[in-house]
Amino acid sequence: MRKEGGTVETEESLRREILEKTKEIFKLRQQEEKFIPGKSRIHYAGRVFDEREMQAAVDCALDFWLTLGEKGDRFVSDFSRRMGMNYGLVTNSGSSANLLAVGALCSPNLAHPLRPGDEVITTALAFPTTLNPILQYGLIPVFVDVEEGTYNLDARRLESALSDRTRAVVLAHTLGNPAEMDRIMEFAKEHSLYVLEDTCDALDSFYDGKRCGTFGDLSTYSFYAAHHITMGEGGALLTNSLNLYRQALSLRDWGRACYCRTGERNPNGACGHRFDQIFDGLPDGYDHKYVYSNIGYNLKPLDLQCAVGVEQLKKLPEFTKRRRENFETLFNGVKQYEEYFILPRALPKAEPSWFAFPLTVRGDAPFTRKEIVTYLEQNQIETRMLFAGNILRHPGYRNIRSRTAGELIHTEKALNGSFFIGVYPGITNEMIHYILDVLRRFLSQSAEKTVGTED
Repeated sequence: MRKEGGTVETEESLRREILEKTKEIFKLRQQEEKFIPGKSRIHYAGRVFDEREMQAAVDCALDFWLTLGEKGDRFVSDFSRRMGMNYGLVTNSGSSANLLAVGALCSPNLAHPLRPGDEVITTALAFPTTLNPILQYGLIPVFVDVEEGTYNLDARRLESALSDRTRAVVLAHTLGNPAEMDRIMEFAKEHSLYVLEDTCDALDSFYDGKRCGTFGDLSTYSFYAAHHITMGEGGALLTNSLNLYRQALSLRDWGRACYCRTGERNPNGACGHRFDQIFDGLPDGYDHKYVYSNIGYNLKPLDLQCAVGVEQLKKLPEFTKRRRENFETLFNGVKQYEEYFILPRALPKAEPSWFAFPLTVRGDAPFTRKEIVTYLEQNQIETRMLFAGNILRHPGYRNIRSRTAGELIHTEKALNGSFFIGVYPGITNEMIHYILDVLRRFLSQSAEKTVGTED
């Protein structure tokens, strides 16, 4: 491009200028507002980023590649390598990743696919889209109870859920707290079951020195703004099985049989056989890009989102460190109130990267969950329920085809008494101490009311 005066401006120099201005905009926006106790909102989760994510997004936008492309490939490569898995793909959400994972296990292109009517062991203490794909593919969930304090699938109850129709176990590492994976995998191996790990809340959590998400046949992740790293929206699926990867990729990309990446420049495709393959029922040499081996979807994210993800992934170790520190500070402040709360706990082999800090109000506490949650919210501390509590109690799930193995005692406790507050890296030490102060005030007032009632 030429200016009046004959000065030549290259695209590169303009791009550098735009990116430098982007950095300046970030710095202007980041003039932190002072935290004012009782006035400033303490969110349970949120975005934590700097100028590098903004510059990556702008740089990608300048390329104007509007669909999944080079940045997506880079993120998948970086993410799979960090997680120690052979194959990965990105999706538009963690929920979509769960759908693709179950869909891949049901693909007719597997030697032993799941089929409608097969049973899948899982829990009713769940986020809806951990359970939904099981129902959407005509499988039958078999619910077992969770452990008190970990809120994870109770591995001791697996045998009681087993039947001659059992084909898989689907579990989530609740709020980043690892489930008892050695016992679960031993059970799955003994009975030749697939295992799907919903790791959407547990990125960078470990069990027995091994990353959550690397035990089962497939694992899923979420990059929603509330999660450990974010693309705004987004998700991922990882596996060490080439066949499961290809089925999940096919399902994500309309069900097509071709696994060449979008934008492949070789006119004959990456495989070199785009026009010389034979498929039963189709003309010889039918374009492989338009052959469909699964009934699929379109669940891709944008390349711009992946550009942000590449930068976020670099920050994961520091994010995890802050989450653990915030959790520990909260725990140390709350443990004195164990008479009122069931406190969160991790198994001896677990190293959680906590998504949040869960509390369950005991049945004999002098206050209800509603009372304490209302008090926290009125004091600008954001709270959330522990997902669905018992999802079987919700209107949309009352008539599903399912089976329950034993009583769901701790699941019901979570429904009636559990909630969580945040530990994400954007929460400062000052905020943590304010949260503890508010809890102290509430519990002191509750104790005074109890004494007054007894008088």
